[in-house]
Amino acid sequence: MTRSSSLTFRIALISTAVVAFVASLILATGSVLAWGPELTRDPVDPAPGSAQAAPRFKPLPPPALNFYGTPGIIDTPSAEMLPDGTYAVSYSWFGGQSRYNITFQALPWLSASFRYNGIRNLNLFGFSTYYDRGFDVRARLWKERGWLPEVTMGLQDFAGTGVYAAEYFVATKRFQTPVLSRRSGPGELKISAGLGWGRLGTHGAIGNIGGVRPSFVGGGTGGELSYDQWFRGDFSPFGGIEWQPTDRLSLKAEYSTDAYVTETQVSDVFERKSSLNFGVEYQYSDRTRLGAYYLYGTELGFSAQFQLNPKQPITPMVVPAAQPIIPRSHWARTEANWNQNWPASTQQTTVFRDQVAEALKQDGLILEAITFDATEVELRYRNPRYQSDMQAVGRVARIMTAYLPASVETFRITPVRSGIGLSTVTVRRSDLEALEFSPEASESINAVTGITAARPLSEDAVFSEELYPAFSTSFAPYTKPSYFDPARPFRIDFGLDLTASYAPAPGWLIGGALRQRLAGNISNTRASNSVLPHVRTDISLYAQHGTTLENLYVTRHWKPGRDLYARATGGIFETMFGGVSGELLWKPVNSPLALGVEANYVIQRDYDQRFSFLDYKTFTGHASLYYELGSNYQLQLDAGRYLAGDYGGTFSLDRVFNNGWAVGAFFTLTNVSSADFGEGSFDKGFRFRIPLGWMLGKPNRRGFGLTIRPTQRDGGQRVAVPGRLYGSIREAHRIRLQDQRVRFWE
Repeated sequence: MTRSSSLTFRIALISTAVVAFVASLILATGSVLAWGPELTRDPVDPAPGSAQAAPRFKPLPPPALNFYGTPGIIDTPSAEMLPDGTYAVSYSWFGGQSRYNITFQALPWLSASFRYNGIRNLNLFGFSTYYDRGFDVRARLWKERGWLPEVTMGLQDFAGTGVYAAEYFVATKRFQTPVLSRRSGPGELKISAGLGWGRLGTHGAIGNIGGVRPSFVGGGTGGELSYDQWFRGDFSPFGGIEWQPTDRLSLKAEYSTDAYVTETQVSDVFERKSSLNFGVEYQYSDRTRLGAYYLYGTELGFSAQFQLNPKQPITPMVVPAAQPIIPRSHWARTEANWNQNWPASTQQTTVFRDQVAEALKQDGLILEAITFDATEVELRYRNPRYQSDMQAVGRVARIMTAYLPASVETFRITPVRSGIGLSTVTVRRSDLEALEFSPEASESINAVTGITAARPLSEDAVFSEELYPAFSTSFAPYTKPSYFDPARPFRIDFGLDLTASYAPAPGWLIGGALRQRLAGNISNTRASNSVLPHVRTDISLYAQHGTTLENLYVTRHWKPGRDLYARATGGIFETMFGGVSGELLWKPVNSPLALGVEANYVIQRDYDQRFSFLDYKTFTGHASLYYELGSNYQLQLDAGRYLAGDYGGTFSLDRVFNNGWAVGAFFTLTNVSSADFGEGSFDKGFRFRIPLGWMLGKPNRRGFGLTIRPTQRDGGQRVAVPGRLYGSIREAHRIRLQDQRVRFWE
């Protein structure tokens, strides 16, 4: 470290200490700062132990995000973690640099981020703005407790071109500050300090590990892990403080060790005169945070942060009241109710079927079939409304207590999708009557409920008269985004979809969709430069036409044997491909493991997306392993042949919350070299799904989802076939039902 940089570092540390000392003086009211984030009782409240003495302060907001979209001060990280499951989106700008960030708190101690950034005036590769993509990952090493700070390790831009590559260890300690008002409650002071490599080691270095670290060189395909450079080269100390005097306001100061070598020397992006940054942030709402900053002695910046937590819906869920359980003690002791000869009467069973069907319809459920016995009844139903299948099971059970004769003691409740019984929940009527108002009702009913594989439909089953044949239509807007074209990073088409389906019998479906494009700019996307067959990169050619046939297919689902599920589909599957497809899935109802195999023969569609096809034909297929890891995590491994004729495998990991939220990531490695694959080196991306019920506050099984790839190339691509098996089947198997057991009584 040179003498001048050493002097700068000492000045920065002294300045940070002065800021912290001044903040402490401002806060001081004669009491010492308290350790940790715990709330304290307002000192003016009355007698300890009384209800009035309980703290009533608003909790401080979740950790703020830095300019890289991860918990931090301004341009440097902190050791904090977001609340588990949080999905955060942020935008930051300063000095001609814009960063769009997405962060997901995958586990309480682990988070991952994706970033798309633009640097103006970098003048690389003929673009006035240089666009780049990168991934970050952070792992907490230990929590804050007592005098021990929270400590986190981070890898920044570890799988991109490396323009923002850095590694760090950072510690954060929080101190409770005195109460400023009864409304705001106690504030909080956070102090963070760490050591950084890569970008965070380019100013004020105090040491070196492993010699000289290669600097960023533009023009590479990126996408590969540069693990040989991690924690290598010069390292520097950085740090900062954040004071939150109220639950709305936050003041920040930091010492940054990012010299911005590329931006200040390779080009004239901005001038760096200082290592000190300052900022103020305002928590506009529970989910929105805005900030303004003064950075590096020359630049103004701002940020906008949006944090969504699947466990905290935008609109509180309002569910219509469930049918109350009718104890048999309230029934009149008539022969029709209590004798066991009623199943022999077709007239009586028809009345019971119609009464149950109507009650289910009022609750948003559909009766598929019902099998009567004097003491046991099996009811098969569809659930088009409730996100939780266990909630639907509970409502079906309540309806059965209200309308079935008193002699029926055992209820067998079978959810059905695509004509297939997925599982059977067996519950005794007497248990329902006894446990409805139990303090431990959810755990108690779970203990006495059986979940087994659905039996074949009985020959004596009585079908609902309103089911088959069934015809339905819908008319709705659509959006189709396209990302990361260097000339225009975000493109989108939008228009209207007319979809229709016809179900002639259980398990059979004929479906199709007409699409009318109204406006958009995907048609202007750059032409493909892929050396592989253009199975996905000719998106601009498919976007030239206004009225298109999105899909038109016939599919059948059935159970060929115990724990086996099958699908056969033929027709036009999606925008670019049609053909024939078959799938077989082995999934025991009580097992976290499932195995599947799929085979497809597909033909590439013509660009006008009518009934004509191009010359490209191929066979593609995969063997798949699915495993439920616990904590709502799903692992999927696929191996086989992809659309471009390449062979390899895909690793996917998704977290699917009980309310329908889903966030996941995937990557595919095939025998295509990184040079032939092109930009990005291999296929990867992330996906999310937000249920409509979470946004609207009403029960709804539909949702809004997107899959985002840093680069859309032709390697590692699969055909999109409607109605794949695993996702819908696992929803009504034991693990998912037991995870949702608290919903049984709702």
